[in-house]
Amino acid sequence: MAFAGPEGEVRALERIDLDVADGEFVCLLGPSGCGKSTLLNAVAGFVRPTAGRVLAGDREVQGPGPDRAMVFQEYALFPWMTVAENVAFGLEAKGLARPEIRRTVSEWLEKLHLGGFGDRFPKDLSGGMRQRVAIARVLAIAPPILLMDEPFGALDALTRRNLQDELLRVWSGSGRTVLFVTHGIEESVYLADRVVVMTHRPGAVKEVVPVALPRPRDPSAQDFNALKRRLSELVMEEQARHELDELGVAGRGAA
Repeated sequence: MAFAGPEGEVRALERIDLDVADGEFVCLLGPSGCGKSTLLNAVAGFVRPTAGRVLAGDREVQGPGPDRAMVFQEYALFPWMTVAENVAFGLEAKGLARPEIRRTVSEWLEKLHLGGFGDRFPKDLSGGMRQRVAIARVLAIAPPILLMDEPFGALDALTRRNLQDELLRVWSGSGRTVLFVTHGIEESVYLADRVVVMTHRPGAVKEVVPVALPRPRDPSAQDFNALKRRLSELVMEEQARHELDELGVAGRGAA
């Protein structure tokens, strides 16, 4: 996949060959600028690949669809709507009956510990609670594929861990497929069935690392930290490549 840049074509992705199984939780991990979010946007249908195809099930992705829903790092809530109205938005777009909408909204607010906050506005909530609302809004429409672009990146460590646990709780046994972009090595080991490590731009699959650890996972455990070290080595190799490329660009500019 390539984009036009000020100095010519920029190759964002190449040689991406990745299968994600139904119900699997897969994390995309790599240095900044490696194309993780671009790949996620291609799966979402927000951008079209300039070569190759993206398939959701047996259908080629031509654009956004109800089988795929995105949670962004920025909460993307409607500030003029209450919490309950935000969660109900997608259900209303689907044309569900009002009693079913009320029941589903109530169910997801309770599941994500937002009961009693349905009449609040986003401005009245903490960052962690806003992200809970964003997740509830997506899960309420029951998409089989959930796409998450660093959804916990802006949160403090304690809130992030709490939301990671909530996400795993609602995902477990749901049958949903999750494709989750992160910069966090520990986060990827904590959440994923597999971690896809991507190369420095143009982004390609460097290595796919299975995480065969039972849940709930203990970040202090020896096997957990062994995986963290392995992933750190893979990511740091690509970060070093990125820094060398940056130095090369700076050197050419100075010349």
